[in-house]
Amino acid sequence: MSEEIKKETGMLNASIAPENFDWEAFEGSGVYDTADKEEIRKAYDQTLSKIVEGEVVEGEVTAINKREVVVTIGGKSEGVIAAPEFRYNPDLKVGDKVEVYVENAEDKKGQLVLSHKKARTLKSWDRVNEAFEKDEIVKGYVKTRTKGGMIVDVFGIEAFLPGSQIDIKPIRDYDQFVDQTIDFKIVKINQEGKNVVVSHKVLLEAEQEAKRSELIGKLEKGQVLEGVVKNITNYGVFVDLGGVDGLIHITDLSWGRVNHPEEIVALDEKIKVVVLDFNEQQKRIALGLKQLTPHPWDNLNPDLKVGDKVTGKVVLIADYGAFIEIEPGVEGLVHVSEMSWSPRLHSAQEFLKVGDEVEAQILSIDREARKMSLGLKQLTSNPWESIREKYPVGSKQTATVRNVTNFGVFAELEDGVEGLVHISDLSWTKIKHPSEVVAPGDTIDVQILDFDEANHKLSLGHKQLTPNPWDEIEAKFPVGSTVEGTVASTTDKGANIALDGAEGFAFNRELVKEDGKQAVVGDKLPFKVVELRRSTSRILLSHLRTYQEVKEKAAATEAATTSKAVKNINKSVEKTTLGDIDALAALKEKLEKGE
Repeated sequence: MSEEIKKETGMLNASIAPENFDWEAFEGSGVYDTADKEEIRKAYDQTLSKIVEGEVVEGEVTAINKREVVVTIGGKSEGVIAAPEFRYNPDLKVGDKVEVYVENAEDKKGQLVLSHKKARTLKSWDRVNEAFEKDEIVKGYVKTRTKGGMIVDVFGIEAFLPGSQIDIKPIRDYDQFVDQTIDFKIVKINQEGKNVVVSHKVLLEAEQEAKRSELIGKLEKGQVLEGVVKNITNYGVFVDLGGVDGLIHITDLSWGRVNHPEEIVALDEKIKVVVLDFNEQQKRIALGLKQLTPHPWDNLNPDLKVGDKVTGKVVLIADYGAFIEIEPGVEGLVHVSEMSWSPRLHSAQEFLKVGDEVEAQILSIDREARKMSLGLKQLTSNPWESIREKYPVGSKQTATVRNVTNFGVFAELEDGVEGLVHISDLSWTKIKHPSEVVAPGDTIDVQILDFDEANHKLSLGHKQLTPNPWDEIEAKFPVGSTVEGTVASTTDKGANIALDGAEGFAFNRELVKEDGKQAVVGDKLPFKVVELRRSTSRILLSHLRTYQEVKEKAAATEAATTSKAVKNINKSVEKTTLGDIDALAALKEKLEKGE
């Protein structure tokens, strides 16, 4: 205090008790004028914060440790906030401005109680909507894993991060993202349910799209690039070219056949690829791996020609044939007709299987078109070349039944030689189906009937090796003879008659008995043999004629006897009359002479 002030207030060289101090003299001493006092009052008021409970105010971070964050909201008004409330912001530092919610101006300990989490919650929904509308990038703290995705803290609100929106590539381990703070975009908001969906993938896609556009702008067909195998599918391989993916189709992995891309490459493998094509609009890049090596056809032995023998492995089988790989990337087709001399081979699967090692003959080769046809049967002798000498017409042979059809039986004499036994040549008796006589796999004796070398067809017979029973039937049951038979069964037209060692047939009109009744099953009757039909192996019979002819014969005999008697009588009458006439004439002559 200055000397003047002390003098005016009576404090110079004096000791004054506080209760005797003249405050009015001090205030009127003129040390501070009215304006100075107002400024001092305002400055002092600014050092004090107006703390209102339940409001959100801005504070400044003054200290940070592992357990808590100290925040001042003006003057010496400081509050302590639990550090986990700031987990979403790992970059928090002293001096940062943060919003806090005043829960209590003074607790039991006289300490200011603040909450950053509640402050964020109160304003978070507005911030979420604003970020969504402005398409902003927001930071979120991944709290935990849940069904189908993750729970993320965004502005204090729990948002859902679907598993499909975490990354561009498939994620194998979701737990690696827990307790991480990552950039997101809000992609969906349900205002009623207060649900928020975020995505990290859209940010990566946008970044990748920028890289893709930049890379595609520099691409050229034939350009060789290095990349990493990112994903393997059944149809090809996706290669990361440095933030941009390209596809190697399975057909462009190797010159040889590939069943699955995993046979050629592995995940995370570094490989060199060549750019085959790209589409700037669709941002698609087609890559090739096999194109980095010469085509195997270009290195194929130039001396190979038609007729040469080659060996290879069956790599693919279709109904029409099999593809044989004689060198990696060089294949030849063996058509099913060139596999065996046997005419019954209709499918390649019956003869070969994938993986078989075979020897074949080159039938044709076109190096420009890179095509080759092969044959297997050409390496074995053609049995049809000497078929007539080996199997002369009329000779008896043994065959194996391979197939039974409605019209006959296919029987194999040897590999590649097969013939048909027509149903009419199977048995002398009439059959409805060949299966009544033989079955597939049966051994059957046959007779060579005829050949067709050009079409590799052979006609065989089986019944020809046994006597024709009709020769015996014709001798045993001649037409006109009467035999005894039993009605075995009936049909709409007549009945089947069981004879001694044979069977005949009688029409309904021929089954009428002498008493006028119709013959029935079980009746044992005499039958007249009416007709023998060798072509249809049929014996036609009649019971009616057995008694009808007897009656007709008796009637004819009686008529003949009557006619003869009449003739005799007439003759007798005729002779008597003539005698009388002669006697009278003689008498007349005597009378005339007078005798």
